[in-house]
Amino acid sequence: MPRAGKLTGNRSGRTRKAASGKVAWLPTLLKGRPKGREDLRWQQRQGQPPALWLVIVDASASTRRHQALAETKGLLGELFDLAYRQRARLALMTASGAAPRWQRHGLKASAALQPWLHALGAGGGTPLLAGIEQARCWLQARQKAHPQEPQRCLVFTDGRLQRWNAVAPLPCATLLVDMELAPVRIGRARQLAEQLGAEYQHLQQFKLKQ
Repeated sequence: MPRAGKLTGNRSGRTRKAASGKVAWLPTLLKGRPKGREDLRWQQRQGQPPALWLVIVDASASTRRHQALAETKGLLGELFDLAYRQRARLALMTASGAAPRWQRHGLKASAALQPWLHALGAGGGTPLLAGIEQARCWLQARQKAHPQEPQRCLVFTDGRLQRWNAVAPLPCATLLVDMELAPVRIGRARQLAEQLGAEYQHLQQFKLKQ
């Protein structure tokens, strides 16, 4: 048994039953005098907060060509499953029509995403750059609110944009996935990745680093 001492308050953190580590004496003694090792409570180390994955999907009309969006949706389904297994939070944005649109804001990945993904279609213009700027502002605000949260951004686009001015990198690790599947490719997605300071992968070789 430990010597008598002064309790220091409730800063012991979460506790657990275990066979090693630092004994949490206050939760142990509140359950009565321990008779053996199995009666001890132990400090539980605080883990890293869940990661945030921000996914921006170019769903403009050009992504219908050569089944680019259809293949991307299959990959996104696998990505959502991985996020669920890793208990990551997801923020989703689609870029199509006249303006980008938020679909989710940092919610836990779940099976509820599958119906939304199944219904996702392509059409209209490509407001991808406006979406990237919205994402930048949102990420900066979230980093102030959750400074310890690991973040990554995944941008899916075929790069078929008109001319654009220089784009600044996003404030987190970024991966750009090139959706262009045409036999003759213009390669603008790679150019955009370079400006964003993002890692580049093509859709057909995509592999998410865990």
